[in-house]
Amino acid sequence: MIHLRTEDEVELIRKSARVVAGCLDHLETLVRPGVTTLELDRAAEEYVRAHGALPAFKGYRGYPKTLCVSVNETVVHGIPDGRTLQEGDIVGCDMGAIVDGFYGDSARTFPVGEIVPEARRLLDVTREAMHKGIAQAVAGNRLGDIGHAIQSHVEAHGMSVVRDLVGHGIGRQLHEEPQVPNYGRPGKGLKLEFGQCLAIEPMVNLGRPDVVTQGDGWTVVTRDGRWSAHFEHTIAVGREAPEILSTSPRSV
Repeated sequence: MIHLRTEDEVELIRKSARVVAGCLDHLETLVRPGVTTLELDRAAEEYVRAHGALPAFKGYRGYPKTLCVSVNETVVHGIPDGRTLQEGDIVGCDMGAIVDGFYGDSARTFPVGEIVPEARRLLDVTREAMHKGIAQAVAGNRLGDIGHAIQSHVEAHGMSVVRDLVGHGIGRQLHEEPQVPNYGRPGKGLKLEFGQCLAIEPMVNLGRPDVVTQGDGWTVVTRDGRWSAHFEHTIAVGREAPEILSTSPRSV
């Protein structure tokens, strides 16, 4: 079922998404060599609860933590386990929050200290691709327009989009219809309507798009071992332009 949200419902999604944005701002200040993934997870849970929200991921389908922390070749869903971040790593932080029964979801990939130019380009291209996809989230456009905008930008830079994982609708549930692929054909797919809320989240690999889920049932890594980045915003489909709901000064 596709949900069209009222202004009041969008406001609640905005509140939860802004908690996530503020938390990611906070985590960005903590990411540095020597910090552990567990320390980031504890900081995330403390922040979310201190701001009147609940962690959306903790307990979701059995997931054990507040934060997904994905380092280097890990694409998404890395479980915080005490790993120590090293100079030159990249680390994806993905999380959600719940406010008054509505969900927000966002992700960013951060550099750990100084990173090599190829890794910096990966982060920049992935962030840019996300915004190109978001720009297509206007009533009357189609899901394929979002995916095509993302895919075209990524492939123009010699990288690949992960096809096994997609964005999604969001609202009273963390994952709702429709699925939002990061690839597609313009003018194809579901027509977008004012009031839809979506999580648009390109996952971009330096190498091939193929991924593997590890034995814990959660951690997704690139098959070829090359690095991956992940950026995500919760947005509302607009009549003239989309609105980013998970916004903050550092998230644009």
